[in-house]
Amino acid sequence: MSLSKRIPIFLLRLLALGATVSATLVMITSHDSAQLFNMKFEAKYTNSPTFKYFVLMNAIASGYTLILLFFSSKSSYGHLILILDLVMALLLDSSISACLAIGQVGKNGNSHAGWLPICGQVPKFCDHVTGALVAGFVAAIVYFLILLYSLHNVMNLFFLKT
Repeated sequence: MSLSKRIPIFLLRLLALGATVSATLVMITSHDSAQLFNMKFEAKYTNSPTFKYFVLMNAIASGYTLILLFFSSKSSYGHLILILDLVMALLLDSSISACLAIGQVGKNGNSHAGWLPICGQVPKFCDHVTGALVAGFVAAIVYFLILLYSLHNVMNLFFLKT
């Protein structure tokens, strides 16, 4: 692969790394507490399996992206990397979708189930979750762009060989 094709994918991977690390760190630092009826409750990401899944998937994507930054792009593993990029994009998308569902319940509650919104009591926590979700969306979009660019390169190589 020529240098002109390696630079954009390197920059996209660097941007994806920044977004996934940011999403992970912002979610990990999300915590707040509130006093309600003489009872103190604490909101943190470890209280929800969905938020733990989000952190785990972003951490895995960060590690994967960091490894690929130093991986030789001249190798013959292009198709495997393309498949792994697709898997990472799908895992990031699934974790964001799950977090959005829980975040919506936290913000608006669910009157049918009797769940009250909590963002009025712990706004710092909700702001951190929102920031992590924004960074997660950026990472998902960048991974989509990586997929499109990689598919374009693989298809060009395929058509040049025939």
